[in-house]
Amino acid sequence: MPDLLVIAAAVVLATVAGGLLRVLRDRGDAERMMAAQLLSTGGVAALLLAGVIAGMPAVFDVALVLALLAAFAAIAFVKKGSADEMPAASTGERARDEER
Repeated sequence: MPDLLVIAAAVVLATVAGGLLRVLRDRGDAERMMAAQLLSTGGVAALLLAGVIAGMPAVFDVALVLALLAAFAAIAFVKKGSADEMPAASTGERARDEER
C-alpha cells in the first residue's frame, strides 16, 4: 500500500510541475490564476499523501492552511477583476475621486 501512495504522490507532483511551467509560460491573468489553483490543489494532495505515508498528522494541518490560502487567493483575484472591469461612472465613489 505505501508503494501505491508513493506512486500517486509522484504523479501529483509531476502534475504540479506541469502547472508551474504553465504559470511561467502563459501571459493571461486568468490562465495564470487557474494554474496557481492547480498548483495549490496538487500541493494539498501531495501533502496529504506525504502525511499518510510518513504517519505525521501535523502535515494535514499544513495542507489545510494551504487550501485556505488558495481559496483566499481565488477570491482576491475575482474581487480585483470585478473592480477593474467596473466603469468609473457607475460607481459614485470613483466618480467623486476622479473629480478631486
